[in-house]
Amino acid sequence: MLQEKSKQTEDRSFHEVSIGDEASLTRKITNQDILDFATLTGDVNPVHIDEEFAEKSMFKGRVAHGILTVGYISALIGTILPGKNVIYLSQNCKFVAPVRIGDTIKVVGKVTDKRSDKHILTLQTNAYNQDGDIVLEGSAVVMKKE
Repeated sequence: MLQEKSKQTEDRSFHEVSIGDEASLTRKITNQDILDFATLTGDVNPVHIDEEFAEKSMFKGRVAHGILTVGYISALIGTILPGKNVIYLSQNCKFVAPVRIGDTIKVVGKVTDKRSDKHILTLQTNAYNQDGDIVLEGSAVVMKKE
């Protein structure tokens, strides 16, 4: 289950969102999350779903799909910061470290730019594991409708 870790901003208008605003949520990664994601997307790469295969890989065990972590950024953007009535325009990301079953991932969004004429916001979007190690670096551009 997603857990909000900072003040809720879902009801704020574009004009109430400020550069520097930050929010986060956490999610513990389960085997079922990975299997469900594989089923939904069709990405059945054995490094995600086959322990025997994954143990022989560079990861030495199963890892979550990178895009699964990006999905939690989408949840943060669409429900907390900037919240409902937002349209995703782009997401850039760099996968820095693997995410494994049992990891607790914290995704953090921070508003870094605001373009008032088009209601466009840019956010830094990073994800960290339970040890505070960064697992994903990124940025997102969204349009916040009123």
